[in-house]
Amino acid sequence: MRYVSQLTAAAALLAIAATGVQAQEKKTLAIVVKGLDNPFFEQINLGCQDWAANNPDSEYECLYTGPASSTDEAGQVQLVDDLITKGVAAIAISPSNAPAMANRLRAIAPQIPVMTVDADLGEADRDLRQTYLGTDNYLMGVKMAEQARRLKPDGGTVCLQLGNVAADNINARAAGFRDAIAGAEGTDRLNGEGGWTEIEGCPVFTNDQADLANQQMADVFTANPDLDAFILIGGWAQFAPQAYAQVTDQVMDKLDSNELIIVAGDTLPPQVQAFNEGRSHAQIGQRPFEMGQRAPDVMIQLINGEAVDDPLYTGLDVCTREEPGFCAQ
Repeated sequence: MRYVSQLTAAAALLAIAATGVQAQEKKTLAIVVKGLDNPFFEQINLGCQDWAANNPDSEYECLYTGPASSTDEAGQVQLVDDLITKGVAAIAISPSNAPAMANRLRAIAPQIPVMTVDADLGEADRDLRQTYLGTDNYLMGVKMAEQARRLKPDGGTVCLQLGNVAADNINARAAGFRDAIAGAEGTDRLNGEGGWTEIEGCPVFTNDQADLANQQMADVFTANPDLDAFILIGGWAQFAPQAYAQVTDQVMDKLDSNELIIVAGDTLPPQVQAFNEGRSHAQIGQRPFEMGQRAPDVMIQLINGEAVDDPLYTGLDVCTREEPGFCAQ
C-alpha cells in the first residue's frame, strides 16, 4: 500500500492531484510454499522480491508466505484457505500434500485464479488450477538416472532419498529416475532392471527435514558398506552443510574413487560448495528464483483472462565433475 504520512489531508489531496495517482491498497498476488524453513523456497522469495522491485508502479504486490515448518501440511492448507477467504487477487501454491490441498480447493471452490508453482497437484486434480510453473520433475529424475548410469554403467545397488510421501513433484522425480533406469514407464521399484537394485529400507523419506536426511544417509551408509549409489531426489541433506560434511567425511575415500556415487537435486550455494568439495558427483539444479520472479506475471495474465500455456517449465542446470557448468567455482 502506498501511504502518505505526516501530511495534512489538503496536502495529500494536492499531492494526489499533482501526480494523478490514487492512494489505494495494492491487490495481492500470493505465493504459498511448503515451508519457510527450507532454503530452496527462500530463492522463490528472492524472485518475488525482485519482481516487486522491478514493478514498483504495479497495482499488484507479490506476497511470499507459507507455514513456518515444511512438515506442517495442515497449516499450509489452512493458510491457503485463509488467503482465499481474505480476498487475494490470485494465488500460486506449492502443495506439500497434494491430495489434501486438492480436497480443500474443491471444498472452497475459489473464484480467483489458482496456479501451482514448484510442485503440482496430482494429475486427477489439475482441473483445480489453471497452470503449473516450475521444473519438469519427471525430466529431472531422468537426468539423475542419466548421471547414475554414466558413472556406474554396470548398475549396482541404490538408495533413493525422497521428501514428503504425498509431494507430487518429488514422486514425479522418483518415477523419472526409475523409468529411465528400467527403460519402461510405471516402474515402482528397481529389482535388477538396467542392472540396478534398490536396497531394503529404501526409499527413505525425509519429510523435508535436513537433520533427518543426514541421519538417514549415515544410517544407510553404515548398514550398507557396499552401496553403489545414493540419490538425493531433493537437496535436503545438503541444506545443512555441517551435518552433510560430517556424514560424507565417513565415505570420502569411496566418493573419490567412484566406488560410491552421490547424485543430488538442486544447486543452492551450500550444495555447490559441497559439490566443489567432492561430496557429490552430480547436481541437477532447478531454478527457484525464476519461479518466484515469473509467478506474479503469470497470475496477472490469468487475472486478465489471457491464454497461458500449461505447464510452464523453468529448465534445469546439470553440474558434473567433468563439466561443472553452473557449479564451477
